[in-house]
Amino acid sequence: MVAMYGIPNCDTVKKARLWLTDHHMDYVFHNYKKEAPNGELLTGWVDVVGWEVLLNKRGTTWRKLSEADKEDIDCEKAVALMIHNPSMIKRPVLIVDQHIEVGFSPEAYAGLFA
Repeated sequence: MVAMYGIPNCDTVKKARLWLTDHHMDYVFHNYKKEAPNGELLTGWVDVVGWEVLLNKRGTTWRKLSEADKEDIDCEKAVALMIHNPSMIKRPVLIVDQHIEVGFSPEAYAGLFA
């Protein structure tokens, strides 16, 4: 089973979804805005890819945080921030069997489905 997590209006998510459609890949899409990942799911992702990969520090949501919230980031604090602000989760997160791919690149997706 293939599952994608993200926000539908995100340009990167749009590109990833188009790639999957163009390559005739069936997948289930989970919209962060409507069904935010819970702590258990996020912790599972962090265990595999690391919170540093999953936490989007380049987005508007991160930039709007107070300096206190940005200081001393560790795994626990990062997961709490992502639970409270799902827009801070880098997009898309693609789950293929037991593999987790964060972000999108055509080469990485091609490798997953080869």
